[in-house]
Amino acid sequence: MTNAFVFNDDAILCRQTPNGWWPLQLQLPPFNNKNAAGDDYHQAYQVGRVTLVTSLAPSHWQSADHASGSSAESLVNSEIESEYTFTAQAASAITYDYAVAYNIALPIIDESDESSGHAFVPYRQLMTHLPVALSDQISQAIQLLSWQADTQFCSRCASPTVHADQGERAMVCPVCRLRQYPRVQPCIITAITRPNPATGEMQILLAHHHRHGQPTMAPMYGLIAGFVEVGESLEHAVVREVAEEVNIGVSDIRYVSSQPWPFPSNLMLGFRASYASGDIIIQEDELAHADFFDVSNLPRIPPKGSIAHELIAQIMCEQGMPI
Repeated sequence: MTNAFVFNDDAILCRQTPNGWWPLQLQLPPFNNKNAAGDDYHQAYQVGRVTLVTSLAPSHWQSADHASGSSAESLVNSEIESEYTFTAQAASAITYDYAVAYNIALPIIDESDESSGHAFVPYRQLMTHLPVALSDQISQAIQLLSWQADTQFCSRCASPTVHADQGERAMVCPVCRLRQYPRVQPCIITAITRPNPATGEMQILLAHHHRHGQPTMAPMYGLIAGFVEVGESLEHAVVREVAEEVNIGVSDIRYVSSQPWPFPSNLMLGFRASYASGDIIIQEDELAHADFFDVSNLPRIPPKGSIAHELIAQIMCEQGMPI
């Protein structure tokens, strides 16, 4: 038997716990690796089921409270997390449609009634409180299931594809032998800082994107980001995107960290840079507003769990203002 997460697009099946919604894992029957004659055969490609891998140490499967707990309060929190929320890595991920097609038992799911105890919850809603490794594995699952659905046919000759032999993560065309692998799209995201010209307080350049419009809430401001183009370095992408979106020049560009981001299949590459020159002129089809904000007076920023939040938090920490 193997355990699996269940997805409906970018929402994952969760159970209600005292700490909120938490990803649920179902037990799956093993693949049938025999044909009707009893001979071994390569398992046919099944849309809606993928194998997951884990690349982070066990400590990354725990929250900060769970990992650091030494006080009485943190020990209590650790016990609660162990009982209700700690989730080891899953071996597989499946779609809701796959579960229905193969008669895999599902709990009662009632999106309109939280008392049912189970619901599909969007990954963006969960990521604020998931351990890093669990968040990364869910991101991996969303990307693989999407890639799998998009590569059922050869992009060269349109023949139906099959899964590669020997566990290789690739779809193979049996006619022209083209191999299609999951593709990752590199995307830079940059935190740009400068001292306030009047007071000297550190400032961060933040922008309100049209896609973040929420009439019932204060506007959310994020960092400058964009896809890396063919033929350019990451540093070049930083300079180009900043110039395109806000018309300023930057210097002292330095890499910080990265994050897989399954919307749709990106690898976010986080950078820091210093303001060098120019006046802000926004790219109006992308942005509604952009400005430098004092770290002591920031607008609403992206939630915890996103690399944008982590980059902003790093700057605030350096200024003695933990977020």
